[in-house]
Amino acid sequence: MRAALYSGGKDSTLAVHKMSEQGKPIELLISSISDNEFSYMFHKPNIKYTELQAQAMGIKHVFFTTKGEKEKELADLENALVKNKVTELVTGAVASTYQRDRINVICKKLGIVHHAPLWNIEPLVELNELAEKFDVIVTRVAAEGFDETILGKRLDKKMIEKLLQLNKKYRTHMLFEGGEAESFVLDAPLFKKKIIIRKSHSEWQGSVGTFVIDDAILEGK
Repeated sequence: MRAALYSGGKDSTLAVHKMSEQGKPIELLISSISDNEFSYMFHKPNIKYTELQAQAMGIKHVFFTTKGEKEKELADLENALVKNKVTELVTGAVASTYQRDRINVICKKLGIVHHAPLWNIEPLVELNELAEKFDVIVTRVAAEGFDETILGKRLDKKMIEKLLQLNKKYRTHMLFEGGEAESFVLDAPLFKKKIIIRKSHSEWQGSVGTFVIDDAILEGK
């Protein structure tokens, strides 16, 4: 079973896309529901709507739950991989050795092949491909310089210019790899339908802002 660890964000969705381009389509999407709002390993905002994304792509989808405790959450992932008989695992790892190394340990233990098609990708290369082919919004900001002008906004050419400016000023990672922000994909080349947000709101806790999707549906393209 070739599965993808799927958050609904730009990196995991692009990784699924890249594998399809290589003639290795994903058979299963695995998403985590974490009790920890700031998990070390797993994406949290709007995770329930990965179900809509899976439907849009026509790919089987499952959730697994975790308390999100550091290191212990890895055992929950391991159990999910065993339960779903995963033989190949695809992740959207870009530059985080923390995540990649831990995934590699689990995969080696279970005899699973780990694919990370975006590893060490040039940030502007990924961002330009996303802006051209995908419809992506920013669903969390948590770094200096990341504010309401970014939260809930689309990742387009204007946004890329903004991220370049923030990178130069604050040394933030343009692909958010340091946890500066998180994202959600509304449409992509593999989507047979697109996601329409019908209701949403923003929440702020200090400098951390979250764009919360309250209601969303699939609509024909």
